[in-house]
Amino acid sequence: MGDRVLMVGAGLSGAVIGRRLAEAGHAVTVMDARPHVAGNCHTERDAETGVMMHVYGPHIFHTDDEGVWDYVNRFANFLPYKNRVKSTTQGQVFSLPINLHTINQFYGRTMRPDEARDFIATQADKSITDPQSFEEQALAFVGRDLYEAFFKGYTEKQWGCSPTELPASILKRLPVRFNYDDNYFFHRFQGMPEHGYTAMVERILDHPGITVHLDTRFEPAQAEEWDHVFWSGPLDGFYGFDLGRLGYRTLDFERFRAMGDWQGCAVMNYGDADVPQTRITEHKHFSPWEEHEGSVLYRETSRECGPDDIPYYPIRLVEEKALLNDYVARARAETKVTFVGRLGTYRYLDMDVTIREAMTAAETFLAARADARPMPAFTVDPA
Repeated sequence: MGDRVLMVGAGLSGAVIGRRLAEAGHAVTVMDARPHVAGNCHTERDAETGVMMHVYGPHIFHTDDEGVWDYVNRFANFLPYKNRVKSTTQGQVFSLPINLHTINQFYGRTMRPDEARDFIATQADKSITDPQSFEEQALAFVGRDLYEAFFKGYTEKQWGCSPTELPASILKRLPVRFNYDDNYFFHRFQGMPEHGYTAMVERILDHPGITVHLDTRFEPAQAEEWDHVFWSGPLDGFYGFDLGRLGYRTLDFERFRAMGDWQGCAVMNYGDADVPQTRITEHKHFSPWEEHEGSVLYRETSRECGPDDIPYYPIRLVEEKALLNDYVARARAETKVTFVGRLGTYRYLDMDVTIREAMTAAETFLAARADARPMPAFTVDPA
């Protein structure tokens, strides 16, 4: 007979783990405080325009993990989608990530790839040999002009602090291309689920061994009622934030409608520091196979996350990492709770990594039960 297992959270982590354990014969309950499944990936149609909205901001699926790609395609029909981001800065519109078109346009040149590579090398600050901050990494990478146009103001708005205070590692995943490739991602598999992420997660959860309770808040004291609990909520929230709150940035969305095509692309960044929004997203462009007369857009701004806000981006600076270590040490003593996902491990995770880690967590649980071993509190190290 299987265990009674609880998934706290009906996002990707809870759904993927729950499905695997249900298929293995365990009785799975999924509980979520929100009125819908899919967490921050939740999509729904706008009643007025029919546009598929990414309610908590855009989610674009991209991965090199063929196993994860095969998994999501079991539950949804993924259609091709390329993320081509634009940036309005210093009175012009440019293509991101920085590519040969961006460089030639910005400097008013017609350089070939090798010429552009040599030119950017002359712009880079060669005195910075061991970049410690985001700013130093950018200056060593592309020089002051491109840094101030595309990174400085945007980063200040996104993180609410100077780029001199952020670690260099944040910038290491932003490419510069010396060709005209403007596809924001470089992964083999890229696409969007034809009918949205919520429909996909509903299908993952559609199993006779899974019971879903929405609009239902879990209290940690209830953990004793289950053989095991997978917690995908905030790590500090499991303990009532009693050591203090881990820092996050949250997002505010100002939704507005328009007729026709309002901005001509899915994502328009705003690099100037004096423009409040970080970007505007036009959601019908995330489903290019559909046609709609009307349009739904989100004007997006970032700020510090308060107790009643939705946490989006973990800050993970020195103070937060010290507090994280305290919570992790405490969590490791748990014998019936495993902390999973973006919030449970206090890490920024793309969707494909979230799914892969959930698959691993499920297999770890099944192996532990088969060998009569305890299930660890973490299947990845949050630190």
